[in-house]
Amino acid sequence: MDKRTLKDLLFEQVARIGKAVASPKRLELLELLAQGEKSVEVLTRELGTDIKLTSAHLKTLKDAQLVSVRREGKYMVYRLSGPDVASLWVLLRSVAEEHLLELQGALAQMVSDPAQLAHVDRHTLLDQARRGEIVMLDVRPETEFTTAHLPFARSMPVADIERRLGELPRDKTIVAYCRGPFCVFADEALAILHRHGLQARKLQDGVSEWAAAGLPLTTHATHATHATCATRAAL
Repeated sequence: MDKRTLKDLLFEQVARIGKAVASPKRLELLELLAQGEKSVEVLTRELGTDIKLTSAHLKTLKDAQLVSVRREGKYMVYRLSGPDVASLWVLLRSVAEEHLLELQGALAQMVSDPAQLAHVDRHTLLDQARRGEIVMLDVRPETEFTTAHLPFARSMPVADIERRLGELPRDKTIVAYCRGPFCVFADEALAILHRHGLQARKLQDGVSEWAAAGLPLTTHATHATHATCATRAAL
């Protein structure tokens, strides 16, 4: 093989990844799977498409080795093929956010009041959570929290907040987060918390952004106590 042909082959192989992520729905699938493995049925419900189209998108991602699949009974369960795939999604979104004015405008519309954002750096936020000065609230579905969550966070899915308000302190700021900047769960949570007079801010990070920044996550792969100890040891 001559050098020109070899070079063309190299770029062609990398382009497979570009082709695989060149779809809004496939990018959303990467964001969803970055929260933890999910069945085709769950992904279909999240995407708001039909199961045939979801399966086709997943096949494209699988052909590019970005996701893997296993059978669980009658269900096909998908997961990212590695943490680098979640980092790829974060990088793509960050580059788009930096250069595309249309995306910047759309994101601005998601934040009705910028003062509601948590305007502190990640390390400061982590220190505040460790000292108990704030309450870090994960408002994603509990299964996603179990897979991985920010250190010292507690799980309270947005659908459960109304009935669990008594578990939240009124003398501390609550920092709610969900799947990242494109997720609306945290905005819904803030609306509920503010309506009941609680102090609350939104963190735009999700677990993918946190991991991409090189910060630790807590998982429940082992007993919760061991996981917490492992997180603290990493800080």
